[in-house]
Amino acid sequence: MNISSIVVQCLPKWLDTVISDLKASGVCDYHMHDEKGRIIITIEGEGVSEELKKMTVIEAIPHVIAADMQMAYSEDELDAHMEVINNADVVPKMLHDDTLEPKDIVYNGDLKKKDLESFAKTFDNTEYNPNKENK
Repeated sequence: MNISSIVVQCLPKWLDTVISDLKASGVCDYHMHDEKGRIIITIEGEGVSEELKKMTVIEAIPHVIAADMQMAYSEDELDAHMEVINNADVVPKMLHDDTLEPKDIVYNGDLKKKDLESFAKTFDNTEYNPNKENK
């Protein structure tokens, strides 16, 4: 199950109309809004494709200027990543390699310089194999 929060933006003069239409749409849950025309909603879906279909409905509501996903939670994805993290070596394998030169060690602690998209792709491809001995 996926759950995502979305900020919907409209002009303040259309706020009541858009909130009413969002509530009537059947694709989201309304939570709150401010006087500037920002509305907080959540959507749920069995997967990303279902969420995208719901986003299309929300974006098509008259007077909606923008609908941007802010946070997303994927139960299955989280469970898979937690299994990898919980079963990973505490000490990186490279630190056990006596042939590795210190200059060749890649430091990934600086988030300002980190390529998070590549990191995420690498992490997504990481699999835990309970039959493999972790050394």
